[in-house]
Amino acid sequence: MFHGQTVRGNETSSSDRAPGIPYQRRLEQLSEQSVTKHYDAFRDIPWENPDYQVDPCDPRWVLTPLEPLASTTWYRTQPKEIQARIGLHHYATLMKIGIEFENVLERGLLEFALRLPLEAPEFRYVYHEVIEESQHSLMFHEFIRRTGLTVRGMPALLLIGSRHVVRLSYRFPELFFFFVLGGEEPIDYVQRGLLQGSYPVHPLLRRIMQIHVTEEARHVCFAREFLRRNVPRLPRNRRRLLALRLPLLLSQMARLMLQPSRELVALYQIPRETIREAYHNSEQQRRRLAASVRKIRELCEQLELLSPTTLWLWKQTGLLEQALP
Repeated sequence: MFHGQTVRGNETSSSDRAPGIPYQRRLEQLSEQSVTKHYDAFRDIPWENPDYQVDPCDPRWVLTPLEPLASTTWYRTQPKEIQARIGLHHYATLMKIGIEFENVLERGLLEFALRLPLEAPEFRYVYHEVIEESQHSLMFHEFIRRTGLTVRGMPALLLIGSRHVVRLSYRFPELFFFFVLGGEEPIDYVQRGLLQGSYPVHPLLRRIMQIHVTEEARHVCFAREFLRRNVPRLPRNRRRLLALRLPLLLSQMARLMLQPSRELVALYQIPRETIREAYHNSEQQRRRLAASVRKIRELCEQLELLSPTTLWLWKQTGLLEQALP
């Protein structure tokens, strides 16, 4: 069971807020928090509570205004039961993608840890993170199972490419940990928006998001600390390669989390013009994409990974606010 205060949508790791802490001590703090503030997928979620049961027609599954599709005429004119079912299917799809992302992350972390010297400060925390990600996959899987829906996750080509990402963990760990942020920051942006708003979120979804946001704050903190420590040590050509690949990687990851899957669009016969309206020609979607990776861009700025060339790539991939140069 969780030891500590009640989880809130805006909670962050205390280690992420404290400046000037040496790298090794920061990792020790994160490991200590993983012992004192951790969750079990089946002990800390009351799955059998009547309030937590999944009814596909429950109006609390209806997409909130945070999702661009919710504002389209097509979606608003659907029967409420269909609106709810689309919302439930969308959340279940995000969890399926989450399972697959965390599978890649865990395999990469284990390969990374396997090559660490015994005294490495990262070793213990990496295993704490793998344990927590496994618990997240269990709660995502149980949620999907209880929906009764057939859910697809990442496109097949991305799953095949994930093998390359695992190898990055020991061949190019700096790019691997940016991949970690690319998978965690956009979904964190979505979940915090739902938790901090006044929307009628289903209690089961709310509980899952609370747990996920709390523990992912530690994972994000570790990735950021690793990058702050190691990116400045890279040779110039390696830094340039990292800077050029990042906007392409992040664009793919953010869009995976911030728009409906092709399978969902096909299943509910969402018109192409509706998708274009909501996601391709939408100022709201452009703001969401840029905001979902803003913290990563700020980290890149701190690490001097932004140049006129890379900023152009960030703009072309839709990840840079228009007001920025």
